[in-house]
Amino acid sequence: MVDRTLAVLLEDVKGGHRLSGKEGLMLFKTRGRQVWEIAAAADEVREERAGNAVTYVRNQNINVTNLCVNACGFCGFSKKPGDDGIYFHDEAEIRKKAALAYRRGVSEICTVSGLHPDFTAQSYTDVYRWICEAAPGVHLHAGNPMEVAYAAKKSRLSTVRVLEMMREAGLGSMCGTAAEILVDSIREKICRQKIGTKEWVRIITEAHGLGIPTTATIMYGHCETDRDRVKHLGILRDIQDETSGFTEFVPLSFIHMNTPLFRAGKARAGATGREDLLMVAVGRLFLDNFRNIQVSWVKEGIKLAQLGLIAGANDLGGTMFEESISKGAGATNTDYLDPAEMQRVAEDLGRTLRRRSTLYGLL
Repeated sequence: MVDRTLAVLLEDVKGGHRLSGKEGLMLFKTRGRQVWEIAAAADEVREERAGNAVTYVRNQNINVTNLCVNACGFCGFSKKPGDDGIYFHDEAEIRKKAALAYRRGVSEICTVSGLHPDFTAQSYTDVYRWICEAAPGVHLHAGNPMEVAYAAKKSRLSTVRVLEMMREAGLGSMCGTAAEILVDSIREKICRQKIGTKEWVRIITEAHGLGIPTTATIMYGHCETDRDRVKHLGILRDIQDETSGFTEFVPLSFIHMNTPLFRAGKARAGATGREDLLMVAVGRLFLDNFRNIQVSWVKEGIKLAQLGLIAGANDLGGTMFEESISKGAGATNTDYLDPAEMQRVAEDLGRTLRRRSTLYGLL
């Protein structure tokens, strides 16, 4: 039997009530079969707000380098000078990869890389220009607030100017990554060298102000609390109220196996399936100003991703040629998901698969 308080709250939310932080916290703490009630309510809201199509983008990643000056505790991807397996692609290789993506018929190329010691703002704009020249007409979804802040510091420029340079070089939209958990006490534990919450919010807001849309993410399942998750969602909702610049919300479940944070005993072994479902569902219910919620098959696997599609999500993300970040942390089967498999997953739910652009235009 459904708890009366929960049932009333879910009916209120479906009727347009905006969840408070306290109410969001209650949803995250839910156990047992009531999880399914929250998922069902989120699925109803999804249908009303985003329709019944399951969308995806045909995209390819290009990770320019895995050499990084930072040492984030959740990262199994980055390398330090002297480590085995370091790579740093030159112009010819980047153009080659972009041309291959173009021949594959992708509509999006995504690039996020380590913070190379020698990178400047010009380094980023050169890479963006090479990609756009080798793959004309393909949308470039690249960078994140940390990379913008790093480029600005290295080149002694304002972050607004760096964003302008990136846009002029071909940047179509920016990744809302480097958010992790937007609570500084948690950031101090998991990514001490990254920009703080205030700076992340400022740069995202600057990007939106320049007409550069971004995604919004959360990386959860390590050492944050339910209260931290609610605070993070509240920050995203406030930004969207102000700018309407977020295209989607993407929950990213912590992949723990090869990370320093987990190996040092400072993080748990990732989120549970209950938490993964609730992050999608509560995200849908709490973020009432977002149309699109993406479920990550890279992080969760295709079976749990499918369940996310009946818990509030409407998007499966990308085909994802050449995924490296999650693979480095220990995830498997991350390199490519055939749209035929996406179609099987969508049709099994009684839904239709539709290909989209980065900015959610149906193709």
